[in-house]
Amino acid sequence: MPDKRFSEPRLALNRVYTRRGDSGETALVGGQRIAKDHIRIEAYGTIDELNSFVGIARESVAESLRNTDVLVSLGEILLRVQHELFNAGSILATLPEDVHPRQARITAAESTQLEREIDEMNEVLPPLRSFVLPGGCRLNAELHVCRTVCRRAERICVTLGADAEVIRYLNRLSDAMFVWSRWASHQLGVPETLWEPNRAAAGSMPHPENS
Repeated sequence: MPDKRFSEPRLALNRVYTRRGDSGETALVGGQRIAKDHIRIEAYGTIDELNSFVGIARESVAESLRNTDVLVSLGEILLRVQHELFNAGSILATLPEDVHPRQARITAAESTQLEREIDEMNEVLPPLRSFVLPGGCRLNAELHVCRTVCRRAERICVTLGADAEVIRYLNRLSDAMFVWSRWASHQLGVPETLWEPNRAAAGSMPHPENS
């Protein structure tokens, strides 16, 4: 059996609180203490937030499987993504000089896999004639929340100057979330909600030139 690429976690979480963060600081993987509002903490904290939303979407997939198995592959993908997001958090919580050779991280393989899945699912979708609004079903809306939180994480990582593979992965993941939201609706037979500018309040008012 080949060696695993990344080291397994070595944790002993016997206590939930330590009081060491009460002064507004936290520790990086290398032991450095930095402020909790540091851009690096904001980066992997947002990744953690995204992971939570992906977990919610995965539970929605699990609920749908009680009635149909059309979303089985999406549930498996979302679980993998959760592990990948933890790997991203690992590298973001570590200063470059402290990164271990076998430390969990994001590589080109993760982005390439997302691209394959995007292309495969996009093939069965009708072409878009307008932008789509989140909704139609709960899973669609949840995946759009994942998409927007992912974009925020990407922006923060760009500001941080984070690892290039992490930024590339987040960029591709947000695209994937968009495609997965459409694919989920398609598989469940739920119509997409297209953007109609004139559905706004102003759209039903007489045009000034005609008044």
